[in-house]
Amino acid sequence: MSERELERAGVLARVCSAELQLVDGARLMQVSYRQAIRLKQVYQKRGGKGLSHGNVGQRSHHAKAEGFRERILQLVREHYSGAVGERFGPRLAAEHLEQDHGQQVHEETLRRWMLQAGLWSRIRKRSPYRQRREPKQHFGELVQLDGSPHPWLEQRGPRGCLMDMVDDATAECQARLGEQETIWAAVGVLRCWIQRYGVPLALYVDWHKIYMGSRNAAQRIHGEPPGTQFGRMCARLGIQIIPAHSPQAKGRVERTHGTHQDRLVKKLRLRNICSFAAANQFLEQEYLPEHNQRFRRAAAKRQDYHRPAPRAEQLHQILRLEHERTVSLDWVVRYQNRYFQLPRQSQHYVPTGGQVTVGEWEDGTIAIEYRGQAIPWQEIAAPVKPPRYADSPVPAPPQRSKSVPAAEHPWRRQGRKDNATREQERAFRRWRDNSLAAAPSSASP
Repeated sequence: MSERELERAGVLARVCSAELQLVDGARLMQVSYRQAIRLKQVYQKRGGKGLSHGNVGQRSHHAKAEGFRERILQLVREHYSGAVGERFGPRLAAEHLEQDHGQQVHEETLRRWMLQAGLWSRIRKRSPYRQRREPKQHFGELVQLDGSPHPWLEQRGPRGCLMDMVDDATAECQARLGEQETIWAAVGVLRCWIQRYGVPLALYVDWHKIYMGSRNAAQRIHGEPPGTQFGRMCARLGIQIIPAHSPQAKGRVERTHGTHQDRLVKKLRLRNICSFAAANQFLEQEYLPEHNQRFRRAAAKRQDYHRPAPRAEQLHQILRLEHERTVSLDWVVRYQNRYFQLPRQSQHYVPTGGQVTVGEWEDGTIAIEYRGQAIPWQEIAAPVKPPRYADSPVPAPPQRSKSVPAAEHPWRRQGRKDNATREQERAFRRWRDNSLAAAPSSASP
């Protein structure tokens, strides 16, 4: 079963035990109410296995042949592709394929093929009109997350950033103080929220690089959203990330920042707290319970949309950085200028050139996995690089012997010919000058 089917099974189990109403279960499963009725009936008859589609893993009876697909894409590349402003759209390309080449294919099928092959990209539409958004009606349905840089410790300590999570329906707050708005700061406050309340349905964040990042060329071509390490963690937890396009859009967490910048700064000054560790201890034990008791409001509906928190070990495995690396020919994995030697082993054999996953936690712990299985490793020293050319002694250039042409070389023959010619010219000039000098003058007295 897929993760979505497992989540649906958990929601339907809560519905069947009367813990949730069916209409709320439909919202959690993101299906219509009628579809939720059908899913509940299937779950009661066949259990969780009934939620899996019967055609899972089978090829569609209406799928086009692979050779036909490649032939169509080749025609599109040759005749209807090009720059963004020059290439044909799926509808126009389908019309010309039928008219000029006699190949009939539906425009939506061609659109999907062109998107997968990178021959077409979705064009961003104009932003729709937006009006003031009402708060969500259920606790855990939407949680806003943002960081607030501010001199929280005033002159007693360094400038810090308060990572704040605020529930949209109840204004329930969870916060942690750190140096900057980093991925580990966001992971830390999210971990505290999950351990206390459960996994929320969605997170409302800004376009900071740790949440949304920037799309690479392949993502722009295929119209895919940008991926970040934090986004991958949330996807593993089933949390939807919703980006806000303005500070006003996440006004609830922004107003909470203003409240903290007034009340929390003064309370920290009153307690003479000078470090982030002492400030976080004060937040957990005194400030946040008092703040939530004072400012928390009841949700419009009593159902809690938080999902159960995963086990501590599973949560630890999810909340980490993951990078793909290639195993070199000598079974060495390089990660951030560190070298890890993989030992020879019979189980979970890693071939050279294979892709492994390097996981890193906040404390610097490293784990290397191949196809989901952890493999041992041993860190080795970096290889010694040869000295640079500028630092090494420069060898003297080889002495080239002087080339002397032979006696019968064309250059020498040409030189002899030129010398004889010049000698004849000099003799002729001497004879002319002597003849002119010896001749009598033509003038008479």
